[in-house]
Amino acid sequence: MKLHRNHRTCPSSRRLICRRVLEEGWTLERAAEAAGCSARTAAKWLRRFRAGDLALVDRSSRPRCSPTRLPDDRVRAIEGLRRLGMTAAEIAEVLQVPLSTVSLWLKRIGLGKRSRLAPPEPPNRYERRHPGELVHVDIKQLGRVRGVGHRISGSRASQQRTRRQGRLTGIAGWEYVHVMIDDYTRLAYAEVLDDLTARCAIAFLRRAVAWFADRGVQVKAVMTDNGSCYRADAHRAALAQLGLRHLRIRPHRPRTNGKAERFIQTLLNEWAYTRIYGSSTERTAALQLYLKRYNYTRPHGSLGKRAPATRLNNLARNYT
Repeated sequence: MKLHRNHRTCPSSRRLICRRVLEEGWTLERAAEAAGCSARTAAKWLRRFRAGDLALVDRSSRPRCSPTRLPDDRVRAIEGLRRLGMTAAEIAEVLQVPLSTVSLWLKRIGLGKRSRLAPPEPPNRYERRHPGELVHVDIKQLGRVRGVGHRISGSRASQQRTRRQGRLTGIAGWEYVHVMIDDYTRLAYAEVLDDLTARCAIAFLRRAVAWFADRGVQVKAVMTDNGSCYRADAHRAALAQLGLRHLRIRPHRPRTNGKAERFIQTLLNEWAYTRIYGSSTERTAALQLYLKRYNYTRPHGSLGKRAPATRLNNLARNYT
């Protein structure tokens, strides 16, 4: 039920007005005053009630006739030209219609963005059958914490201060969160490192594989994007030494590595940006506490609201 935003009455109070006037003998003015509306409004609802309208809901204020409305054939022409890939400005020029009108109708028919011309690609969800069969690896860049930043203060001046301090101290203004998440259990491991070189990626890979092994998960394959650190010969040699198969996603298609991408988003929302940190060291220290909660107590939506560790089939599910 839709009510006018400036309404003083609702269907129940309107029927009460009608009952008081028709059955209880109230005057129209008295019933309107009791309902908090004007006598003219009360008379309108009484007239509709007598005409057989028992619902007494608000009617649309749209006029019955709109002489200046764009004809249907012109609307179909706008849609047809849009499906040929033309922009709103080009359509307006071809049809000799104001650009604002073309933009309005494109929005109404759901073609305001040209990306809407192609049907959305259906989701391709998959899940491996065993822990360690495939792990997803990715890196997220984070700005170093040097006081209150623009996310809290709303001022971009803090970014200039951060860059200036970085130049003076010789410490880069960025640090990098390396993550690894198991495809089947969603068990996750992450570290904050100073760089994203192949050397850092290899060191993280070894520590992450050992961390999973301590929990009874034998990693067999690793999926990454096409970053330079993952395409390096040293990284390829490290994978071979560990006996791991390397899978790389198709270029410009991060959704293939979606589990790592989604885990990074969760990290940002629930760890990196959830509170005010005094320094990067303080934020890094809070990461391990968050990972412990994520793996062992936090309900996971894709696992039926269970924690990732519940999918481990050994005593490591209680490993903290």
